[in-house]
Amino acid sequence: MPIADDEQTIQCRTIWLSDIHLGTRDCKAEFLLEFLRRYDAEKIYLVGDIIDGWSLRRKWYWPTAHSTVIQKILRKSRKGTRVIFIPGNHDEFLRSYVGLEIGDIELLQDDIHITADGKKLLVMHGDEFDSVIAYARWLTHVGDYIYMKLLTLNRWLNHVRQKMGLSYWSLSARVKQKVKQAVQIISDFEYYLADIAKRRQVDGVVCGHIHHAEIKPVGSILYCNDGDWVESCTALVEWFDGRLEIIYWVSDGQSAHAT
Repeated sequence: MPIADDEQTIQCRTIWLSDIHLGTRDCKAEFLLEFLRRYDAEKIYLVGDIIDGWSLRRKWYWPTAHSTVIQKILRKSRKGTRVIFIPGNHDEFLRSYVGLEIGDIELLQDDIHITADGKKLLVMHGDEFDSVIAYARWLTHVGDYIYMKLLTLNRWLNHVRQKMGLSYWSLSARVKQKVKQAVQIISDFEYYLADIAKRRQVDGVVCGHIHHAEIKPVGSILYCNDGDWVESCTALVEWFDGRLEIIYWVSDGQSAHAT
C-alpha cells in the first residue's frame, strides 16, 4: 500500500462507499470529505443509501457539507474517475433511473467488478435479499426509527467525548456487536449474500446495507461489506495488485488499516 504524508493523495484502483445517509444529522460528511480528499481511484462505487430519502421525507435536513460531498464526487467523475451508483433502499427513488447516467454518474441495479488479479465480484447494496425489507416493510420502518434514536444518542455522546478531548467512538456499532439477535442477523445476511454470489458464478460479493464492515470468506465466496459513514466511517478499497482492504477513518484525518 502506498505511504503518503498529509499533503499527498493515496491512489488506489477502486473505492466502494455505501450507507452515507446524506440528509441525516448522523451522516459523518466531514469525515467522508477528509477521506475523499486523501484517497483517489480509477473507479468509485456508491453502493446504496447515499441519500436518505426516508429521513428527508420525515424532515428536511441538508447542510452545506452534504452538498460538498456530492460536489466532490462529481468533480472526481469529471476528472476521469468512473463513478457507479447502485441505489439502496433509502435512496430507492433513484431505482427508476437505473440504466441512465446523471452528471457522468452511471446508475446500475448491480454490477460485476473484475479485480486486478482477476476475481469477479458482484456489487450490490443487499437490501433486495433482506427478508425483513422484502416481506415486512412496516417492521423495517419501525426498526429504522429505533436505530435513528440510537444514532441521536451516539451523536450527543460523541459531542461530550469531543469536549473531553476523546476520539470518536460508535455507541450504535458497539450495541450491534453485543446484542445476540443483531449478531445473528448480520451472520444470516452474510451467508445469504454469499449464496447469491455463488449462484451468479462469481468469486465474491461487495455490499453495504447492514453498516458492518467486513472482509472474510463465507464458504467458497469472498464476502466484503464496505460499512458506513454514520457509525464506523469505513470504506473498502482495491489496490493495484487486486488486494482488498477496509479503511477505518477516524476524526483526526488519519486512517487505520485492517485487511
